[in-house]
Amino acid sequence: MIDTIDKAVFGPVTVYFGDRNGKYPDGNQVVVRGADSLAIFDTPRVANRLPQVLAEADLAILGHVHEDHMAGLHLVPACPLYVHEADAPAARSWAGMAAHYGYGEAVLQTLRRQIEAQFHYQPRPDAIAYADGQVWDLGGGVRVCALHLPGHTAGHCALLVEPVGVAFIGDIDLSSFGPYYGDASSDLGAFRRSLARLAKLPARVWITSHHKGVVTAHGRFLELLQAYAARLDERSARLLQMLQAAPRSLADLARERLLYPPDHTEAWTEAAEWRTVTLHLAELQAAGKVRQLDDGRWQHR
Repeated sequence: MIDTIDKAVFGPVTVYFGDRNGKYPDGNQVVVRGADSLAIFDTPRVANRLPQVLAEADLAILGHVHEDHMAGLHLVPACPLYVHEADAPAARSWAGMAAHYGYGEAVLQTLRRQIEAQFHYQPRPDAIAYADGQVWDLGGGVRVCALHLPGHTAGHCALLVEPVGVAFIGDIDLSSFGPYYGDASSDLGAFRRSLARLAKLPARVWITSHHKGVVTAHGRFLELLQAYAARLDERSARLLQMLQAAPRSLADLARERLLYPPDHTEAWTEAAEWRTVTLHLAELQAAGKVRQLDDGRWQHR
């Protein structure tokens, strides 16, 4: 089965590519082999086609917590699982995951059924919290270092494999869709700061959970990162255009969609639009570009 999965190897790091280069709902599985230990980064759906590989794992490290990054954890229930301290509650219980998403109860009930069926979702109450700068020594000079890059989630991290300079950058996926920050644990300002920090990361290879897969040229990486970050300002500009003619309510702005096309109807779509618009309005208000009227509507200044 392993032979049918496309992969790339960079010294101690092997990337097994998920369906369509790891496009959601799949992802790309990263495996790091040191002299003493084998680590797996996240466990997307493709992990279920790699049971022999996962059986060798000595530890699993999540770059962040979302359902599509936990899809293979059911195969390694006894493997120590490390999660950034800000995302650890979401890994440990459904209550934590529900707060992480921040959706309404009806949406959460639907979503839980979906992720249990599609991603083998199970809480991991044994998840071990790690902090920014955590280092795992895998032996033979191979180390993994966590770099906290919040925004997508509060605990989102890049995982840098040294000394080879391979960076797993998770859901900073460099896609044309751009950054996603539609959950309660997401933060627009933090995302901007994380993208600036990521640009300075000393890496030679960049691996994303989705879409791009692997980038090996520094110039190309910076080009993709710049285009990805530009989507933030494009969304702010679009929101200002929506407000150009007349004041509008948050509900009205969210219905017009800032993220998704009209035919996108996942359980979380509406909630994600509300959260995204709310974050952009707060940023634009702080910059003096919009103001909220007494009736709750928003106005271009």
